[in-house]
Amino acid sequence: MNLPFKALADPTRRKIIMLLKERDLTAGEIAEHFNMTKPSISHHLSILKQADLVSDERKGQNIYYSLNTTVFQELINWFFEIIDYNEGVKNNEDK
Repeated sequence: MNLPFKALADPTRRKIIMLLKERDLTAGEIAEHFNMTKPSISHHLSILKQADLVSDERKGQNIYYSLNTTVFQELINWFFEIIDYNEGVKNNEDK
């Protein structure tokens, strides 16, 4: 579970996630939104893929990147578990 958090710690990768929220994009289309080299974008995409936050699919000559919403659902569920746990602890302390 640590890899997604490490991947999301970087603002560039968070921006890539926001771009992919809108639609699937190629690395070149993603790179158009940044002032950095394409190899740097590829490095960020690789980290996002290792964390299973992003998947890729070849369509003809292009590789399209898309969000892996399953991992985001797992992260959200984890956060809700923390909130539920903390609320339970707080309610027990109030008694």
